[in-house]
Amino acid sequence: MCRITGLARAAQHNRTMKKTFKLNIEGKNRDRVLEAIKHEIRKYVKRERRRELPEGVDFWDFDCRFGATEAEAVVVHFATLTSLIDGVAKDGGDQFYVEILASQGRRQSKPTHVAQP
Repeated sequence: MCRITGLARAAQHNRTMKKTFKLNIEGKNRDRVLEAIKHEIRKYVKRERRRELPEGVDFWDFDCRFGATEAEAVVVHFATLTSLIDGVAKDGGDQFYVEILASQGRRQSKPTHVAQP
């Protein structure tokens, strides 16, 4: 069972990024800090995707949680993570929490449609 989504699937998590990022750091430009945070997240994902896939696994999937704090974090899709971070920065938030778990993904075949005459 996946700890983030709660779905009953064989999600074997390998490494985890759990971190509270602060946007207001004295002596640093807020925009530069924001770009550095996005870079760190992309670097983590890129590193995890380079890892060797176990037998029977098609790709590395990512389960994510996002919120102002760890207690307020909710499950989000990985593709929406950057826009959520931009939203917090735009609203003037001081910090946010990100949790990314790499898990094993398997592609599911599409159902074949039989044309009826």
